[in-house]
Amino acid sequence: QLQLVESGEGLVQPGGSLRLSCAASGFTVDKYVIAWFRQAPGKEREGVSCIRNNNGSTKYADSVKGRFTISRDNAKNMVYLQMNSLKPEDTAIYYCAATVLFRLCLYPRYMDYWGKGTLVTVSS
Repeated sequence: QLQLVESGEGLVQPGGSLRLSCAASGFTVDKYVIAWFRQAPGKEREGVSCIRNNNGSTKYADSVKGRFTISRDNAKNMVYLQMNSLKPEDTAIYYCAATVLFRLCLYPRYMDYWGKGTLVTVSS
């Protein structure tokens, strides 16, 4: 059974850092593009970042460029999202997802598999 499980939930002050992890089971992350999405209360789910399986190419939403870094560890079957310089507007539930379409990897409708999410709260 293919499964994605996020971890790294936390409360952090503005300007702080947090690392989210996405553990895959039932498939290997080197066969899929893995993406991170987030959904804040009352807002639509938005693409944050994604990483390609074959060459490690990445994409980022403009709102997180320069602050967030996506990476993968194929040996551990894990994908990570390092979040620095966090802002209150980064508060959301963060989801990892898998797709085969790198060119559309920041669009929720093109994801094939989803995790259940992990909550990130940025507040003083």
